[in-house]
Amino acid sequence: MLKGPSFTLPKGTKVPDHIALILDGNRRWARARGLRPWEGHKAGYDAVNKLAKASRELGVHTFTIWAFSTENWERSKEEIEAIFDLLRQGIKEFEKEAHKQKVRLIHLGRKERFPADIRKTLIDVEGSTKKYSHNILNLALDYGGRDEILRATKKIVKSGIPADKIDEKLFESYLDTNDQPYPYVDLFIRTSGEQRTSGLLPWQMAYAEYYWETDHLPDFTPEKLREAILDYSRRRRRFGGNDSVEHLTYDPEVVAKLELSWWRLRKIPKGTRLRDFAREHLIKQYGLSKALAKDAAKYLIEAMHEEGNGRNWQRAVSKLKKFYKLLKDELKLAFEPSIVASLQVKFWQDVADKEGMEGVGDAEETAQKLYAEVYRISLFQAAKAAHLRVLANVERNLAERGFGEHHWKRAEDYLQKFYSALKERVA
Repeated sequence: MLKGPSFTLPKGTKVPDHIALILDGNRRWARARGLRPWEGHKAGYDAVNKLAKASRELGVHTFTIWAFSTENWERSKEEIEAIFDLLRQGIKEFEKEAHKQKVRLIHLGRKERFPADIRKTLIDVEGSTKKYSHNILNLALDYGGRDEILRATKKIVKSGIPADKIDEKLFESYLDTNDQPYPYVDLFIRTSGEQRTSGLLPWQMAYAEYYWETDHLPDFTPEKLREAILDYSRRRRRFGGNDSVEHLTYDPEVVAKLELSWWRLRKIPKGTRLRDFAREHLIKQYGLSKALAKDAAKYLIEAMHEEGNGRNWQRAVSKLKKFYKLLKDELKLAFEPSIVASLQVKFWQDVADKEGMEGVGDAEETAQKLYAEVYRISLFQAAKAAHLRVLANVERNLAERGFGEHHWKRAEDYLQKFYSALKERVA
């Protein structure tokens, strides 16, 4: 069992019912280490075994693994035999685990081209686990998406079903996933930096969310699977319907000017208290009422005071939790205040003292996670806003250290672009 704080999912995480994974990068992983291709496949086998177990522990019902495509027959005989040996081992090991954990094995693809012993083992394990419904492991072997569509079509024609009787429901009943509770893929993952589906489950992936993992399969750990699930959970899945975040009605230029004045402090209008200015900023940015903005401003100023007062980061997190709790309750957002507060403070830490783009990778990554968490978008979707936010903070640092008034102007320009990018992405 995978345990510990680093592997638990935050409360409210939307776990996908069905994850599909393309196992990619075994050979590249091996070549980079001076190993033979089948040694990479062995490392990939060990990795995917852990991932399948982890997916169940994280609450995923159906896990699809594409282990051998219809095109893989073109590889060398030696490599294919090595893959088959791992397949024999894997199915036997899985059968023992399947009966303990009530997991059903379903083969997607053709069987007739495999060696007789593999074909028999697949049939036997499918039969012995058919009664289980707690979890499903789909094993795509000698599988191709077009081939699945063609096979389904041929079965319909052979059955003599009239054209006017064929609809989506009937067609689905002839696909390899025909009797599954969650045939449609929620989250599709491909390792090794490849960004294509290669035809995996074309019918079933109509509304899948895509997640591209840069690491090769042997380095894709259960912890990275957890990150992929968190990224999925942040996404707002519209399914063609209307969806918007109503409170993002601000004018990017106005909000950017307010924040820049906040940064400069001395530019706040004469006779205006800092808390009053902060309240006005929050009203413009989030559309809060005056009463709520007053409370929010109090928490935010206290957190920022801790940031500047010896950089007491832990106390800053404590203050920000109250600020984000208020925002969550009022704006009906789905984030966890403690997570967002920690990310915000980490961002402050990451950008502190930075006077150039060198070494700001951590800051951009933190900013991506922060905006993804708050606004329920993917890390990819949050990337542009995160980059602009970092640029604005770098310019601020340069201006505060006396490198010229023009850095304040650049900071304002980046802030305006940041708020525009965020509004365009989320609203």
